[in-house]
Order: sequence, then C-alpha cells, then structure tokens
Amino acid sequence: MKRKPMSGESPMTRTPLSILDLSPVPAGGTARDAVRNSVELAQKAEAAGFHRYWLAEHHIATGVASSATAVLIGQVAAATSRIRVGAGAIQLGHHTALSVAEEFGTLAAFYPGRIDLGLGRSGHRKPPPPGVKIPEPPKQEPKVIDGLLVPGPFPIGRAARSGKLALENSLLHLPGSTPVDYADSVHDILAFLAGTYKSGDCVQAHAVPGEGADVQPWILGSSGGESAILAGKLGLPFAAAYHVAPAGVLAAIDAYRSAFRPSQWLSEPYVVVSADVVVAETDAKAAELAAPYGLWVLAIRSGKGARSYPSAAEAAAYNWTDEDRELVTDRVDTQLVGSPATVAAKLAVVRAATGADELLITTITYDHADRVRSHQLIAEEWLG
Repeated sequence: MKRKPMSGESPMTRTPLSILDLSPVPAGGTARDAVRNSVELAQKAEAAGFHRYWLAEHHIATGVASSATAVLIGQVAAATSRIRVGAGAIQLGHHTALSVAEEFGTLAAFYPGRIDLGLGRSGHRKPPPPGVKIPEPPKQEPKVIDGLLVPGPFPIGRAARSGKLALENSLLHLPGSTPVDYADSVHDILAFLAGTYKSGDCVQAHAVPGEGADVQPWILGSSGGESAILAGKLGLPFAAAYHVAPAGVLAAIDAYRSAFRPSQWLSEPYVVVSADVVVAETDAKAAELAAPYGLWVLAIRSGKGARSYPSAAEAAAYNWTDEDRELVTDRVDTQLVGSPATVAAKLAVVRAATGADELLITTITYDHADRVRSHQLIAEEWLG
C-alpha cells in the first residue's frame, strides 16, 4: 500500500531534511534579532533545499522568541516562496480549537499549499498540588538499538518542583478555565478545517478563515502515549521528538505505526524524526560550538525554562554537580555533532533505526552565523 503524497510534498530522491527552529536568543542578544534571524535562516534553508521549516511554541522563556508562533510563521512564509512552513508544535492546552483553525486558515489563505499545522499536548499538563511529589520514571540503562543511542528517561522532579509550570499555566489560561481534552481538541480542529463541526446539540459552527483551508495537520509526540496513538488512529503524519525525549522515540514510533489507520491524509504511516545537530567544517570545531548546549538544557530541565544561549566562556566556567549532569546526559549524548560527513553518517543511523520518512533537525549555537553555516554544511552533504 503506497503512501498518499502530502500537500506540496517534493519528490526528493534522498530522505527529505527539514528544520525545527526555536528562534534562540543568545546571551547579550535580543528577541528582535532572534526573530529576524529566523526569517533569514528560513530564506537560506529554502535556497539550500530543505523541505519544510517549522517553528516551536514556547512561553515565558528568556532564551527563545517563537512564542507568537502563528505570527512568526506568517513572516517566514512571506519571506520565502516554496518551502513548507508550519508549527512544531502548537501547544493545544493554550488555545481553543476554533482559534487554531482560524489562525492557520488565515495563513493558508495567503500561502496555500505551504502551511503545516503541528499539534502538541503541551499546556494540558497540570502542576502537582503543593506537597505532592511526582514519581520519577524508573531508571533504565542506555541502549544502542540498530546503532541508535536510546538513553534512559531523565529525572523530572526538579522541573516539577520549580513552580515555572504553574506560573505558565496561570499566565496563559483565563482564571478558572481548564484545557479541553487533547483528543477532543484535535478532532474539533479537523472538523473546523473540514467544515463539519457540530456542537453536542448539533448546532453548526464555521471557522472563517479555516474551513476548507489547504492546511496539512500533524501530531508531534515524545512517547508511546496518547499523541502517538491518536496520530495513528486519525491517519495523520507523526513527528517523533528524539531531540526532546530520546528515551521514548522508538516507543512513540511503534505506537503510532501500530495504531495507524488509512485516512484522507495518508494511506500508510509517515514519520518524521527530530534530532539536535551542530555541524562545522571539522569535528573539533563543531564540538567547540556545541559545548554550551548542556548548560542551556540544564536551565530547561531544572524548571527555569530556556535561558539565553550561553557563550563558550560562560559554559566553561559553570561548576557542574552530579545532579546537574544527570539531568542533561541524555540530551548531550544524543546531540549529533561533527563535520558534515560525521553528522550525515549519524543522521543515516537515525533514519535506519527509526525508519524515518523525513528528518527534522534543530540547531542552536551562540553565534547566528555559525547556525546558518551549520545548516548549509549539512544540506550540501545530505541533499547534494
């Protein structure tokens, strides 16, 4: 059974390569520069042959500037002409189904055939009540499966205790409101796009713009849980987040493929796998550029949220504890770092071990020029 081509899909002979961008803000930089850098990188990515350019939704973090995701998608789409542009992913816990359909319907009205709508569960997770401790996932030794490093899950207690999640929820949700069930939100968005939405008492509602829009829905996930299974049942393409939660990538893909049912979107599963990547002319130079990454991840994993990306000097001066290292080891060890040939070989392992139909890379460096060069180098090596 052949997979139905998705809207705007290019007939690349090699596995397509795409980009996930967080609009990173380096230490000493500004959000204004970060979003403009994203537009510039997208333009260069299109010229280099990347397939799609996604922007992530994050909030109240000083180190990423992609919070107004739909607005930034519009700016990137306006500055490019062919590359697909979209969200990776909209955090449905912070939005209503109608607002998402309207926003992305508006984008599709301007850029038909180019807009991807990635949907994620973030924002539905509630912080624990005071005094309630979230159990840590059971410890697992790292494994190498078909050449792919699959580390154990990272400890989550430190982030849960920080209070950052509770603050984010209070700032993004109206007082007294609670997020709609994730699966219900996805179903409602699809119904709005199809023009079939009806309330429980059979009253119709329409998303304008949105209804009939040429938008490609996706679901993103990091484990074998609800997101992966829902993507499969709905016959939607699925993006597995190796870069965020490498411990769960294979379980997520397996759950998606096991649950898959053919749909108007796909006749067989379509999987994108993400990876953190830093490329430079030599392995040594790439390792130097990637050195601050662990300190940046530490801020996220400790519950402070993404900080401004540190310089090499700041990272070198940090006094690491064993607890700190435990929080970031899985992310640091699965970052793909090196020369173009080195990273291409590592990406080939990711593709083979996961059966990915497409690879999605995310790259953060202190200097924007190094980030642009990293993408150009891997495109030359991978896409030819």
